[in-house]
Amino acid sequence: MNSVAIFWLQLVTSVFVFSVVAVWYVWPSLIKLPRNSALTLLLFVHVPRYVGMTLLVTGMVDPKLPIGFRSSAAYGDLLEAALAMACIFALRRHWRFAIPLVWIANSWGFLDLLNGVRGVLQLNVPGFNLATLWYVYTFYAPLVLVSHLMIFLVLIKSKIWRNQASLPVGVGSRVQPAGVLAR
Repeated sequence: MNSVAIFWLQLVTSVFVFSVVAVWYVWPSLIKLPRNSALTLLLFVHVPRYVGMTLLVTGMVDPKLPIGFRSSAAYGDLLEAALAMACIFALRRHWRFAIPLVWIANSWGFLDLLNGVRGVLQLNVPGFNLATLWYVYTFYAPLVLVSHLMIFLVLIKSKIWRNQASLPVGVGSRVQPAGVLAR
């Protein structure tokens, strides 16, 4: 199997594994939290995107990889990391503009990720020497993708989320607390 095929196999497998973990474990735990806390946890996944700046460090990746792609990916990730951190502070302080800021940050980060995927496909990036950034693309980027989708889901369900977050466990759901018999 060649390196390009291995790259895509690893990337798709990571998306699958992170999706399973998200559905089976993360989402059930998140829905028990207040909306702002759930969003904060998901946003922390995006804070390390500053690692993308490694694309601009001399000698870290193949110098034949176009500088336009490297710059776009590096600065796009840096901006997303900064926006994620700003959202975390806004959510923790319950600022009025926190949720609109999360919408902006998550939309920006998701579009930046899609733009990166477009570039990866267009330039056949796995054909270049990526050194340690191979792991960023095949492990971290899929985690970021799943997190973006979960953030959108929390934001879309925001009105319902707010109502359920204030209810005791078992109230407003079909699942009865342990020890309560269904009638």
